Amino acid sequence: MNNISILGTSSDAGKSTITFVIAKILQDLGYSVAPFKAQNVSNNSHVCDDGSEIAIAQYFQSEVLGVETSYHLNPVLLKSGRGSSASLIVEGQVVTNKDVREYYRDLDLLKPAVKRCYEYLDDKYDIVVNEGAGSPVELNLMDKDLSNIFIANEYDTKIILVADIEKGGVFASIYGVYHLLPEKLRNNIIGVIVNKFRGDLTLFDEGVRIIEEDFKIPVLGVLPYIPFNLGFEDSASLKNFVQHPRNKKLDIAVISYPYMSNYNDIEPLIADDEVFVEFVDYNISLDKFDLVILPGSKLVIKDLKWLKDTGLFEQIKNFKKDICCICGGYEMMFETLNDKYALENNEALIEEGFAKIPSNIIFEKEKILKKQTYELFDCKIEGFEIHHGVCDKYPLSYEDDKFKGTFVHGIFDNDKFRNEYFKSINKNYIGYNFEEYKKNSVDTFVDTMRSRLDVQRIVDNVL
Repeated sequence: MNNISILGTSSDAGKSTITFVIAKILQDLGYSVAPFKAQNVSNNSHVCDDGSEIAIAQYFQSEVLGVETSYHLNPVLLKSGRGSSASLIVEGQVVTNKDVREYYRDLDLLKPAVKRCYEYLDDKYDIVVNEGAGSPVELNLMDKDLSNIFIANEYDTKIILVADIEKGGVFASIYGVYHLLPEKLRNNIIGVIVNKFRGDLTLFDEGVRIIEEDFKIPVLGVLPYIPFNLGFEDSASLKNFVQHPRNKKLDIAVISYPYMSNYNDIEPLIADDEVFVEFVDYNISLDKFDLVILPGSKLVIKDLKWLKDTGLFEQIKNFKKDICCICGGYEMMFETLNDKYALENNEALIEEGFAKIPSNIIFEKEKILKKQTYELFDCKIEGFEIHHGVCDKYPLSYEDDKFKGTFVHGIFDNDKFRNEYFKSINKNYIGYNFEEYKKNSVDTFVDTMRSRLDVQRIVDNVL
């Protein structure tokens, strides 16, 4: 059987979504399927079943498919670091902080890890669906392209192109990418998917004819633009969320600092028909909100300083209603934050926090990575930890009147916790089942896309 590469004709073309759609369709036909991305760049990550760390997109894809999660799904991950550096995570563990130029210079050193992981999945599953990154024809970087060119060339994968019609220039992007690809890869192209079409799909019938007859590239489908408020991979996808709560009971502010991370914690709130979520990234009055959430942060002290510079620090400190803080936001609530090893900053420093919690945070060199069931806020919560900051006195959580804080991600996924918490803020809040919502949303989305795709052509090329 052949494996598949999902390559975009541009960034944010919908590769992550198409990857799990194609993978789920093949899985439903009886094949065992795994998602894969050689290298991802994202502050949004998740702890796997094996205690390793991967990008949220590959974790979500694996959730959709019901496959076990491990570092093999995403062997190389880059996260924001201090200055021009990035935190380099290889096979699920932090290796070092590297300058971006140094990273590209040493890229060949990462290829063995990528090959080990890919070949592990290739042996274990019938089909590996490989997600590309950005555009595969950035000509000055093609020799450094792990996710697109390296995998497609090394393993002779079949290729599906994904073009974002919403951006405009869809014909030029399809034609250009196709003809700039090396001949070997052009010959492996199954076809192109035109993604994110708004309006009457028949209006693109002539476009399909042009691509197939003039460009000689099969069109596998024209897919409608459908908001999908799950599996947010980055800030670009986060900003595209759609929310129309019909029975609003709560207004919630999520503080959107520059290095915000793990904003998948907010997905259950965006999906909630009784909640309106507003991401706050400048100094506005918080008085209208019932709850303020400080989410995770990749660079906690930098984001804390940003709060102080914008004036939001004082607003949050004086906020009289409910506040909930997760991971990086939780760390900000302590009296001081001590980056004694300069893990986040150019030099060691101590920064004053909100002093809501009577203790201090110390950033330790070894990152804590855990995924387990926690006893939190009178609930059993399936969640995970991913942080350098530690506090011996309050190692997991802290709670007092109108305040909850924890290192644990995923607390709002828990229906019991979320429903009871929100009812304590507004007694008229009813609640809903998030797992059921997720399953229904994924199934409906995949079924809609399946009906618009030439599945038989894809299967014929995989077999």
